[in-house]
Amino acid sequence: MRSRNPVFSRRGFSRDNGYAGFNTAPQAGGPAVATQGNPYAQQPTGNPYAQNPYAQNPYAQQDQQYGAPPQAPATTGRMTIDDVVLRTASTLGVLVLTAALSWALLPIDDANISRSYGIGIGAALIGMVLAFVQSFKRKASPALILTYAAFEGVFLGVVSNIVDNRIADGAAMQAVIGTMAVFAGVLIAYKAGWIRVNRRFYGFVMAAALGFILLMTVNLLFAVFGGGDGLGFRSGALGVVFGVIGIILGACFLALDFKQVEDGIAYGAPREEAWFAAFGLTLTLVWIYLEFLRLISILNSND
Repeated sequence: MRSRNPVFSRRGFSRDNGYAGFNTAPQAGGPAVATQGNPYAQQPTGNPYAQNPYAQNPYAQQDQQYGAPPQAPATTGRMTIDDVVLRTASTLGVLVLTAALSWALLPIDDANISRSYGIGIGAALIGMVLAFVQSFKRKASPALILTYAAFEGVFLGVVSNIVDNRIADGAAMQAVIGTMAVFAGVLIAYKAGWIRVNRRFYGFVMAAALGFILLMTVNLLFAVFGGGDGLGFRSGALGVVFGVIGIILGACFLALDFKQVEDGIAYGAPREEAWFAAFGLTLTLVWIYLEFLRLISILNSND
């Protein structure tokens, strides 16, 4: 299991050759490469992953015999793009529903804002714990993923309501539109082959994300114990710069998500892996939305 999300560690489809079968799986629009590196194909004797329950790929021997690239098996039980879309829509649907309910039911007037904000923070902490639990499970748990989405939605609803009504009117809708635009732009660029996800890309993104998270953690600690805006990484001109960097990192992780889905389908991943893809996409989209919301808040507070 490899970490590749800016917030949480979550499993990729490849278990033995690095993240998502780099150097073995097809790039966007490119050809696949036989069964070498296929985490769902037959594993050689002595491989510690030989007991992988997904290792018995009935298409591996056929691919080797005829020299054909691995294709997503037509049999039932294998992940398809429809599976990923359906499960991602379900997860995001639960998140949006609970966000709307928390927006409507948790008032943010002067008398109730502290209570509502406390509920939102509590929901965020519960969602974080659930996300970590799912990240370290070998099998996807739809109930766990949907419960995470529900609690995350409560947090997003409260925070969005506060920002929209107290800091920047219309900020929530602007953040949604910005997130959708980033998603569409990265998807188009990935399918057109303008973004090539390989080991170098993965290493660069992970190093940048690690540095970004460490800086934000240090800034948060200074803000909590020293008061004010900490080191100023989340306010003023520096806040704008780091907000843009956060959005760019989110876009990079979207490209990694698309690579994960593409490899899973190409190598005949089990259908339940679509829940992992939905989970990862949801985490990344939440990251991008929050970065947009924070950036809009900073820009409006500087007016």
